[in-house]
Amino acid sequence: MLSGLSIGHLLVTLAVILLVFGTNRLRSAGGDLGTAIKAFKSAVKDDEAAPDTADAPRKPDQQ
Repeated sequence: MLSGLSIGHLLVTLAVILLVFGTNRLRSAGGDLGTAIKAFKSAVKDDEAAPDTADAPRKPDQQ
């Protein structure tokens, strides 16, 4: 599938993307993507650190 893809094709594609979107928009999109990845990693880390009480067995109430 990618056997016909060369460095020249990638450079032309990159040049077209830069012309269409511009460097400022690509720079802000990259920053937004980095912020989103950092927030996702933080949320996953917080979720792993919090004990999961929903799966813990509960003792029946004594009356």
